Amino acid sequence: MKKIISFLFAVLLISPAFSQTDKRLKNINDDLNKILEATHAAGFAVAVVEKDKIIFAKGYGYRDVENKIPADANTLFAIGSSTKAFTSAVLGQLRAEDKLSFDDNPRKHLPELEFFNDDMNNNIIIKDLMSHRTGLPRHDFSWYLFPTFDKDSLLARIKHQEPFTGIRQQWYYNNFMFLAQGKIAEKITGKSWEDNIRERFLKPLGMSRSNVTIDEMEKSTNAAFGYETKKDNTNKKMDYYKIAGMRPAGSINSSVNDMSKWLITWINNGKYNDEEILAESYVKEAISSQMVIGANLPTKDIPDVHFSTYGYGWMMASYKGHYRVEHGGNIDGFSASAAFYPSDSLGIVVLSNQNGSRVPGLVRNTIADRMLKLEKTDWVQRYLDEKEKAEKAQKEAEDKKSSSK
Repeated sequence: MKKIISFLFAVLLISPAFSQTDKRLKNINDDLNKILEATHAAGFAVAVVEKDKIIFAKGYGYRDVENKIPADANTLFAIGSSTKAFTSAVLGQLRAEDKLSFDDNPRKHLPELEFFNDDMNNNIIIKDLMSHRTGLPRHDFSWYLFPTFDKDSLLARIKHQEPFTGIRQQWYYNNFMFLAQGKIAEKITGKSWEDNIRERFLKPLGMSRSNVTIDEMEKSTNAAFGYETKKDNTNKKMDYYKIAGMRPAGSINSSVNDMSKWLITWINNGKYNDEEILAESYVKEAISSQMVIGANLPTKDIPDVHFSTYGYGWMMASYKGHYRVEHGGNIDGFSASAAFYPSDSLGIVVLSNQNGSRVPGLVRNTIADRMLKLEKTDWVQRYLDEKEKAEKAQKEAEDKKSSSK
């Protein structure tokens, strides 16, 4: 009897086994290995959640190429800008605690924050920071090339950043505005952004392997190294990038098993294990259109993938008639996608240790087609065709340049 009980317990612990009971994921390993082969990525991990359960979680390729150590569902990857939804969600909690309004001028909570001109100082509201609609371009070189752990020093740089358009006139991605959100939360709570993330999300969600700094990543077991795939399809290890004071914009490191808990919370209107993590009103607002990103018109070959808007740390699009909420992430050596389809109670997270990788999108769409019972698109072949076309165009340009000399 003891042996039977031990066997049953062991079976329950093996999360990938769940995938074998779902007909929609039959032979999914073949499709995912094709993606690994086509992209020459070092590795990736993926998890699929439905309602409040993880139904599939597995790693492919290597977390450490040199030593041939496989990636798995608990391997840590840098998630880059998929962090942004966490940062805005802290403000969502603070609003539920009546400690701020999204219509507040951010300078009400952060007097030292100064913009380029009086119009911006007087009229920008917190919601503008959350939706990339301040009129400021990225100015990323001013933090990426000149990093510092002093968030106040980074914040002071905003004053010198000239806008390219008016407030709320055009969407433009800006990491500094997520730094500002992190600082607002620090001022209100009296705690660092890092501790706010740990205490408000990582701990209550049981994201026990996740962390918020490279120092923690380096000390962790089962952590992936980041890689750049060279032209000869070999993978070269990249140094971890210490995002330092810009952490609120993209410094969380996590596994697909841990990130699944984050997606489950959003799919279930802010609740995890029946405990409210986020107010339902915030969830609905955060995944609704706060700013138009661009037209993203349908194409002839895929007419049902279209529209593109931004909420609070999330991007929205129509994927073959299904409402998709997603945010990618890219940081040196790593690429990520955290996505969910609220009307379908479906979530897919893909984490890869390939720099600037197409893997997260290819894996996400391949699985979505199956889980949503849609007509399957050959995403790998599309990727290969696009790659061949781009390489041909580049060669023609180089040949033209050589012949003109």
